[in-house]
Amino acid sequence: MSPVSRARKRQPQPVTHSVTGLFKDVLNDFSALGADPAPADVELLASEVLGQFHDVPVEDGEEPLGLELIAFAQRKITPGAAALLAALKVVAETDVERKAADAGLQVVLGRGIPAPTWAGELGRVTAGECWRTGDVYGDESSLLCVFSHGDQAYGLLALLDFTEGGRVRDLVVIDGPAEVIAEMREQSDADPELVLFEAVDPAEAHRLIADGLAATDHLDEADVSEDYARFHAVALTWCRALPEPALVPEVAEWSATERAAVVEQFVAASGEDADAARAIGALLLEHGLRTDPGNPLRVGPEKIARFLEGLLGEEYDLDADHEDAVEPVVLAWVQWAGERAHLTETAIAALDEAVADYLSEYGDEDDSPLERYFADTDELSPTELADALERRMFAVPSLTTEIDEEEVDLDPTDPDQRRALVIAEADEDEEEQRLILRATIVDQLWDNEPAEVWPAVERLKEGELDRDEIFEQLIDALENSLLDGENLEYDEDAYLAALAEL
Repeated sequence: MSPVSRARKRQPQPVTHSVTGLFKDVLNDFSALGADPAPADVELLASEVLGQFHDVPVEDGEEPLGLELIAFAQRKITPGAAALLAALKVVAETDVERKAADAGLQVVLGRGIPAPTWAGELGRVTAGECWRTGDVYGDESSLLCVFSHGDQAYGLLALLDFTEGGRVRDLVVIDGPAEVIAEMREQSDADPELVLFEAVDPAEAHRLIADGLAATDHLDEADVSEDYARFHAVALTWCRALPEPALVPEVAEWSATERAAVVEQFVAASGEDADAARAIGALLLEHGLRTDPGNPLRVGPEKIARFLEGLLGEEYDLDADHEDAVEPVVLAWVQWAGERAHLTETAIAALDEAVADYLSEYGDEDDSPLERYFADTDELSPTELADALERRMFAVPSLTTEIDEEEVDLDPTDPDQRRALVIAEADEDEEEQRLILRATIVDQLWDNEPAEVWPAVERLKEGELDRDEIFEQLIDALENSLLDGENLEYDEDAYLAALAEL
């Protein structure tokens, strides 16, 4: 989302160590608004406050933090409390919270605190035009809706991911939406065969944002930007100024006969082995029906990438006899589906190139990530393999780390890459010597030398110690056996004796 650099700047957040401290800081922020703040600034501040609570789970019997904040403010006889409650009366995300804020505001006003002069302007935005730009395949698009407070215009920009049901992945509020619209138009004009730019009916825009937010909020662990929670409440507030969301026709389920007919059309056009094309084509259709039911035959690079991830993750059951046919059949599907969607030759060529890159990565992947734990082992019995897997997964529970802000998979059989995984997992405050000892113990567990380390771990696990606690004891045992603190040489007999005592 290129215009993200125009996102409204985050308010400085003080460090707090308790919920009460956080609530006091919030009241201070609202007290500092002054007598005549811009309505949008008040709405954005309230949204940012609520965003801090967005991902906080609510235990049974507990109130959401938003309601706790409202109750806290209601007990205060200050202009800051009145300002906060006036803002939450409009910007809070649920009817329950908005009504509670309204009731709390009346209590504070009843104690002699004057109502903020700007309170009546909150939420009174005027909805303007809506535009979107995105790839011609329909994998994702950036949707921009313009809203105005008087003469001041703002843009609400949402990044929609249609490979996951149209959910919102990023959300920002920007100044100068006219400049962003001009940029969108320029991007499309520069590459019209790959980038679309079009006006969106406001009712349809309302549906896309509302459904996209709901889809994201229902996920247990949503992959979203840092700004998503920050602008969530103000997005819901401003979208209430849009026409009611457009109705979407109910998606009819595909019968087995309809599925088979479409797959056979593909098989006939593919030019590939009929059995393989039929099996893989059926899985591609199943993926489309599962992730994109409104348009299951839509084809795009990210949609195909998600399908290949599903194959690797064994979400789809593919006969081993057809594994070698994945690449040619998927490329044939891209050509067939692209022509069916009336994509231009340029768009199909670009799609083919992107998918070919994904397929090359798919072909390089192991059949299962677990195989990386066995890549350097000779033939072992099933029992030995199970024991080695448990031991090595305890030593190296994750094969993924972040390097230069990019997530990468490492090979644990390579000692250097294995130590990189240890360093990535370690606490930043861990002393250098203990970190080196930790890496040494990981190597010992990986190689099962000395063999006494793993039995010690199993005994400690029986004592219901967690992994961090077990490693602390192992490190202590090794550290107490050191002969040379500088070179970290240790007395093996003393170390084994210490292990035996654990």
